[in-house]
Amino acid sequence: MTNAHNIPRRKTHLSAAGAILRRWLGPQPLLQLVILAAVVGGFVFLGRNLAANMAKSGITPGFGFLWQPANFAIGESLISFQPQDSYGRAILVGLLNTLLVSFLGCIFATVLGIVLGVARLSSNPVIAALVRGYVELFRNTPLLLQLFFWSALAKALPAVKQALEPLPGFYLSNRGVNFPGISSEGNLASVIFLAASMAAVAAWFAARRLLRDVPRVRLRVHAGVIAAFVFSLLAFSALGEFSLSWPAKHGFNITEGSSWSPEFSVLVFGLVINAAAGIAEIVRGGIEAVASGQWEAGRSLGLTRTQIFRLIVLPQASRIVIPVLISSYLSLTKNSSLAVAIGYPDVVNILNTTANQAGHALEAIIIMICMYLTVSLIVSLVLNLYNRNLAIVSR
Repeated sequence: MTNAHNIPRRKTHLSAAGAILRRWLGPQPLLQLVILAAVVGGFVFLGRNLAANMAKSGITPGFGFLWQPANFAIGESLISFQPQDSYGRAILVGLLNTLLVSFLGCIFATVLGIVLGVARLSSNPVIAALVRGYVELFRNTPLLLQLFFWSALAKALPAVKQALEPLPGFYLSNRGVNFPGISSEGNLASVIFLAASMAAVAAWFAARRLLRDVPRVRLRVHAGVIAAFVFSLLAFSALGEFSLSWPAKHGFNITEGSSWSPEFSVLVFGLVINAAAGIAEIVRGGIEAVASGQWEAGRSLGLTRTQIFRLIVLPQASRIVIPVLISSYLSLTKNSSLAVAIGYPDVVNILNTTANQAGHALEAIIIMICMYLTVSLIVSLVLNLYNRNLAIVSR
């Protein structure tokens, strides 16, 4: 016989289980489970058919090809690469190239976008009209078409012997961009300086977070961090570990200094110009969203227009702007895949070559999807954490 006292207890457990299912699966959990099972079953069915068809065609799926020799060269890479290296290392080279383009593009686009967004609100009608025309032009034309235009323009630049020099030490030619750079005499010095730089950045943000209620102490800590960073740079330079390398023309070549290839320069420039137009509109909208009473309150305190903008308006606008900027950064990162159209060896270009040579197109597509998804999620996570920290500080 069933104990009558256990019936209410069972009903309580069942209702609790039903509440958990409704919380995770919605108001009709059984229907949701049936739909989920149908979707999973459909993917399993399609996967089995795909595997069977690939077996009939003599294609063996798998990722073992990543350890096979690539047998092709890569023009630009942040790490050493030889044709006899593996496909996996080639894909890593492409991923690092993509990350470099995305990082530089986000930094430069943010700076240019903020400047254009503020200029868009200028009381000077000529400046405001020029910025509006810029925004409308680059937001309403395809990015691929813009990259083709900049690529053609880069090829039309003069040769090295007649290279343009818009600024001292900066050369523009059909071979790319040359500019001053810092050269290191040893790998150990580079590692130490990189660690010191990361420690300085961490100390800067820690002081901003922990000492937000004592601005005078925070300013002193920031000044100390800057002084320590500059002192370490000067010390390494005095010891000969780092030296400024200045480019110079010698006949048909430009030696010393740092350089960007035409493909890399066109890609970064095109992404920055395109993304800055959208960021300018985001910044303009964020500034206009701040109530006009904030400006009046600043004037009543005797602050100048620049002080009002820097101390009152911009901190409030940043809380509106940063969440929207996340989508702009993600779009820029994904748009870097258009590098394949102008010949820059990003991860898409290298994976296309890998798929054509190794015959593993499906695996290459899966790797590509996973890489872009991972990068996008990391960028979104970092910016969301920064936005949350900003919201806490602003309270």
